[in-house]
Amino acid sequence: MKVSTKWQGGFAFTMDNEKGYDLPMDAGTTAGGNGEGVSPMEALLGSLAGCMGIDIFMILKPYQEKIERIELETDGERNEEPPKYFKKIQVTVHVDGDVPASRIWRALNLSNDKYCSVANSLKAELSYKVVLNGEEVNQA
Repeated sequence: MKVSTKWQGGFAFTMDNEKGYDLPMDAGTTAGGNGEGVSPMEALLGSLAGCMGIDIFMILKPYQEKIERIELETDGERNEEPPKYFKKIQVTVHVDGDVPASRIWRALNLSNDKYCSVANSLKAELSYKVVLNGEEVNQA
């Protein structure tokens, strides 16, 4: 796997993959950038959510026709001093549809423990929540 990340001027970069897709990144205005793209740390959170979302959807294959929505929110707590790595990341998984909560938790745990390469590449403490049809559900 290979990506190319090219400087666009100022603090802006664009990441391109071998398939031709790109992701514009920029520092926020408080850091001297123009804020005309996602920050690299936002991209990291999005990568984690995307990886886990794909896993969860695949693991829930028997329920795919009953799933109306899957949305993952990631909230990262960063170290205050450089390097400002993520100390903790909270992942909230929203699922709407006729899916047992136990199956969602199983899919989430399999993603975290076995399948999600992004989660397994991070050193941050990861925690999770599941929101099923608008209500938070605990792991049984």
